[in-house]
Amino acid sequence: MTKGKFVISLDFELNWGVRDKRSIKEYGENLLGVHMVIPRLLNTFSEYRINATFSTVGFLFFESKAELIANIPEKIPKYSNLNYSPYLGHFDLVGKNHLEDLFHFAPKLINEIKKYPEHEIGSHTFSHYYCLEKGQTLEDFYEDMKMAIQVAKRENINLTSLVFPRNQFNDDYLKVCSDLGIICYRGNEHSWLYSAKNGEQESKFRRALRLLDAYINLSGNNCYSEKYLKSKFPIDIPSSRFLRPFSKTLKILDRLRLHRILSGMNYAAKNNLTYHLWWHPHNFGINQNENFTFLEKILSHYDKLNKKYKYSLTKLKILSVCIRDFFI
Repeated sequence: MTKGKFVISLDFELNWGVRDKRSIKEYGENLLGVHMVIPRLLNTFSEYRINATFSTVGFLFFESKAELIANIPEKIPKYSNLNYSPYLGHFDLVGKNHLEDLFHFAPKLINEIKKYPEHEIGSHTFSHYYCLEKGQTLEDFYEDMKMAIQVAKRENINLTSLVFPRNQFNDDYLKVCSDLGIICYRGNEHSWLYSAKNGEQESKFRRALRLLDAYINLSGNNCYSEKYLKSKFPIDIPSSRFLRPFSKTLKILDRLRLHRILSGMNYAAKNNLTYHLWWHPHNFGINQNENFTFLEKILSHYDKLNKKYKYSLTKLKILSVCIRDFFI
């Protein structure tokens, strides 16, 4: 890898990713919007020749509630905070099948992504698993990931990359990932603002600073060298920037938000580094035109960098396969 790389990963989770923080009444419009956002993303990515990784919660693969329940692992996490568990009570909110419940199932969207072989379907765990919360164990995580891999394999998808839900990265769990064939994951930015913490440890102060960091450079460009990417296995391809969605309240600051991302991409391209952008499809669920207009400015800028610096875009799987050769 001699030139800079641009990586895009999306946390595809629907309500499984927000159910312990927001109700469907509060956030349902965003979630329903994903069923329009994914096809629109696929079209936009094709227009700009983009390869992306869709890190997908395993629950989304199923077509019905009965099928989902039949595939619950033997060991499930026993979180101290019961609200974190999708298995306890939340299944009562799940509809009969994917036709009547667009909040919890997405087999049609997964099939749409599969039509574009330039993209990768990765894992966001089976149940949107929290690796730092109290009560869960390494054995629980193993069972969760094993089921995620099995369910994907039934659809002829070989999972080799992982995005930890809520960015709750846990070093102790990497051997499990390696044993199950996961060769890379998205780590966190190398700043104390983004160090992995559980829900209890997180603070409003850090969240406020991360919001400010989206507009003003507090944490640096968060770009990564080939030397760093070759420093561990499974391969850590850390986040550089979360693409925050359009906000009517903060739209006056959008030029700063865009500059924050483009300047990081510039730095990576000029210095042969990797820049990793990520977001959730449900972030684009409302204000879709504004969000896609913003995204196209980023992708257009990538195109210019690609022509000037041979700055190329890749998905997690391809980048890590190239790096993996270093370890063989």
